Amino acid sequence: MKIQLTNITWPQAILALLLVLTLGGVAVAASTSTAAFGPYNPTWDGASDFQSGLADNPDVESTVIRETSAYGDLEAASSVAFVVAPTDTYDEDASANVATFVEDGGTVVILENFEESGNALLADIGADARFDGQLIRDEERYTVGPTMPLATEIEANTTATVTDGVEELALNYATPVRIDDTDADVLVATSSFAYLADGPDDELDEDEHELESLPIVTVETVGNGAVYAIGDPSIATNVMYGEGDNARLLANIATNHDTAVIDVSHAEPLPPTALATLVIRDSALLQGTLGFVAIGIVALLSRQRGPSREALFDAVPAQFRQRSDAKAAETTVALSDDERAVILRQRYPDWDDDRIERVIAAFNRPDSELEDEYDRD
Repeated sequence: MKIQLTNITWPQAILALLLVLTLGGVAVAASTSTAAFGPYNPTWDGASDFQSGLADNPDVESTVIRETSAYGDLEAASSVAFVVAPTDTYDEDASANVATFVEDGGTVVILENFEESGNALLADIGADARFDGQLIRDEERYTVGPTMPLATEIEANTTATVTDGVEELALNYATPVRIDDTDADVLVATSSFAYLADGPDDELDEDEHELESLPIVTVETVGNGAVYAIGDPSIATNVMYGEGDNARLLANIATNHDTAVIDVSHAEPLPPTALATLVIRDSALLQGTLGFVAIGIVALLSRQRGPSREALFDAVPAQFRQRSDAKAAETTVALSDDERAVILRQRYPDWDDDRIERVIAAFNRPDSELEDEYDRD
């Protein structure tokens, strides 16, 4: 049946366009975030590319967890959790959940630079490494400027895969990881031209600064698990994820496990759509309820009547339909197939039985284009 659009006015068309754009904007706002380091933030300071990289890894099952109680549902020995720049400090119960996960063989990767929440979590789960908190500058090995140094000292890891293919990390306002008097291993460090600065504009002064290679990525054994400390959470952001071998390092850590999760339990709130998805995923009751609702909607729609008889009558080829009024349409559509066949034979004596049967069959299809059927005949 053909749809007529000739009665739509320009004001109506503009209103419809504005409605579509408004609804589209609402949908985008509900599914994205503006939180720095957020896995649903597609802008430069978000980590949506990092999340997508984990999701696209065929060897790893990835997800986002919003409560530390979810650590208890993971198979610790084959799982890794990424904690990227937490905005809130983990309380006793939350850190205990993470500590138990590590003690049972899980791996936790904490990416932090200047906030104390990262160090607090390291201490609570029994790790010895600490984020220094001072800014690294390197006036010899960098990308855009000295505050964006290249970490070029790569050490082979005992697991043999974490640093595979990693030649340099591109940093952005990083801090060293301190491992003094610990058993932690340094996996990645800056060049020997790096130094600790009091601020982004603190230029090198040989009397005040000491040039040295500073640890950026470390790993240590805690209980039956492992804890990575990375002194630059920006390597997970969209603007830096594709720089250097940042993505490769994070992917290597994830690939050593069957499951990789991003812990957002102490980060900025998730966007509504993402939050709803995670809530439904974590609740069997909600999944079942939504399933029954969906089945009910399908059943209800399946019982709806098809197009009106007047509409069917309008679709009948002009050569054999009555146009007097709706009553005539009602009468014509209500005819039996045998009665229709008699009328058609009377009006079109040259039609054979196959042609008459095709026309009647087309008439009986509620959604068919009867005019097309007639044209083919």
